[in-house]
Amino acid sequence: QVQLVESGGGLVQPGGSLRLSCAASGSIFSIYAMGWYRQAPGKQRDLVAAITNGGDTNYADSVKGRFTISRDNAKNTVYLQMNSLKLEDAAVYYCNADISTDLYYRTHYWGQGTQVTVSS
Repeated sequence: QVQLVESGGGLVQPGGSLRLSCAASGSIFSIYAMGWYRQAPGKQRDLVAAITNGGDTNYADSVKGRFTISRDNAKNTVYLQMNSLKLEDAAVYYCNADISTDLYYRTHYWGQGTQVTVSS
């Protein structure tokens, strides 16, 4: 069993900042890429940012320069620092991780989601 538990969502004014965290726990053999996705009402779930276990990152164009993804491999945790938040950043943010539980099984896991609301 693997669990991803997100935290850090909430209500923020435009221009404000939030930091999301996602901790993986359970029968983990190795964690590969980790990432954040978001889904606004009536829209599809889209990639926001991802980071490999080597630290390589990629971002959606809409968040480049404002969001920073990082990870602490010792804590099996990925972070998303969100600055200069805009109204259009409001969504449910989901953590995703590519995890192997042994030498033979590897799949993607999802967190339960954390709500980010941007409103004045």
